Amino acid sequence: MRIHWKSCISCAVLPALCILIESAVVLQGQGLAEVTAHIEMPLRGDNPGPKGTLPPAAIWLTPQHPSSLAPSPNDRSYTLLQKNKQFSPHLLVVPVGSVVHFPNADPFFHNVFSLFDGRRFDLGLYEAGSTRDVTFGREGISYIFCNIHPEMSAVIIALTTPFYATEEAQGRFRIQGVPADDYMLHVWVQGEDEGVLKALTRKVHIARDHTDLGAIALPHPPHPPASHENKYGDKYDSRESPIY
Repeated sequence: MRIHWKSCISCAVLPALCILIESAVVLQGQGLAEVTAHIEMPLRGDNPGPKGTLPPAAIWLTPQHPSSLAPSPNDRSYTLLQKNKQFSPHLLVVPVGSVVHFPNADPFFHNVFSLFDGRRFDLGLYEAGSTRDVTFGREGISYIFCNIHPEMSAVIIALTTPFYATEEAQGRFRIQGVPADDYMLHVWVQGEDEGVLKALTRKVHIARDHTDLGAIALPHPPHPPASHENKYGDKYDSRESPIY
C-alpha cells in the first residue's frame, strides 16, 4: 500500500482522515497476526469420552523484547457485577492500571474482598444499588469472594501485555493484532496445579498474518472449586441474616 502524501488532496481538507490512513499503513507494515490455540483436557475417570468441559481459562503472550512494545495509556474501566449472588463475568482479564467497578445489583448487602495473591483488598459492607472501585496496579491473579455469601467467587487477571484471550467456545482461544515476534506463552486454567501451568509456559514464534499454536494438552482434569474461608480466616456462618 503506497500513498504519496504531498499529492493527497484530502490532507489539506481532512487532516484527521489522513492520520487514520497513515495509522492503517503503519499497522499493515507491522505484520499483525491472528493467533489461535485450543486447550484440551481429559474427562474424570468416572465419565466416558476423551475430553471434558474446560473450566474458566485464559492464555496470554509476553513479548520477549518488551522494550519494542510501546506502552499505551490505559483509560478503560471494567465491571464485575454482583447479581443473584453471583459475580459476572466469573473471569475478567484487564490491563495493569485498570479500574474495576464492583456494583451491587442485589437487593441486599455484599462485602467483596480478595486476600489471596494478586491485588489484596476489602471493600467492606455496601448496600444494594451502590458500587465500589478497585485499581489493579500490578500484574497478578486475584481471587475474589464475598464475605457474606460463600457461593460467590470470581477471578481477575491483571496483565502488562495486551495480547491475551479468554475461551471463545469448546476450549478455543483467539488473540488478534499480535506483531510478528518471539513471545512466551502463558496458560491459566482454574483449578489446575501451578506446577502444571508453569510447565505449559513455553517460547513461541508468531509469524505474519496467522499463527496456530495448536493443542495445549492438560495432563489431568483441574481440581473442582475448593471451599474457602471468609476474610477473617474463619468458616462462613451458615445462618443467613434476613437483610443479606
